[in-house]
Amino acid sequence: MEIRRYRTSDIDEVIKLFYNTIHTVNASDYTSEQLDAWAPENPDLAAWDASLKRHYAVVAVDNEKIIGFGDIDAGGYLDRLYVHAEYIGRGIGTAICRELEGFVRGKLITHASVTAKPFFEKMGYVAVKKQQIERKGVFLTNFVMEKGAKTEYSRL
Repeated sequence: MEIRRYRTSDIDEVIKLFYNTIHTVNASDYTSEQLDAWAPENPDLAAWDASLKRHYAVVAVDNEKIIGFGDIDAGGYLDRLYVHAEYIGRGIGTAICRELEGFVRGKLITHASVTAKPFFEKMGYVAVKKQQIERKGVFLTNFVMEKGAKTEYSRL
């Protein structure tokens, strides 16, 4: 496996991985309506590409196949981290997360899904708030999680 910077030519494969991961891995924690709102079938590829290029974005590649991706902004907001369903549990997410964390000094923050919360806890993040977010008129539960903060928080 290799971790490298995201390139515009990766967008189709990244979007496919995102859609398939959400609709398989997260299916036990969210309804079909929530999954469709979160990961629609035809997202705005230009908007995704622009967002990934604004951030420090990386892809994990195995035999020329993208098996994971993630991105973080300069302020420490880890926006996305997804691993192909067939590669979960092989250290891909951990490797991507460590790469992203190494890009920023100071506090890190992410909004973790119900499914991803245990992964981020293992990575040293602490849930500071449970929240409902709206996507296309549909509400989904996620957790604001931080790492590197000096303040003590109660675990959710």
